[in-house]
Amino acid sequence: MSDPLYITRSSVVKVDGLQRRGTLEDGTTLDFGVHGPIKAHYGLDSAPDLPLPVDYLVAAAAA
Repeated sequence: MSDPLYITRSSVVKVDGLQRRGTLEDGTTLDFGVHGPIKAHYGLDSAPDLPLPVDYLVAAAAA
């Protein structure tokens, strides 16, 4: 097996309930959780409207 081309060093911590905060290697922080139809489906109306982790993946792929 070949050596990896890149290794990222990041962390994700639970802030509250469904809210998570990710910190990237360069110090950038990202807050994510649930929003829209997902909140409605699971009855999470009191949760803050935050992007899903997959929203960041889609945005990165589109960039």
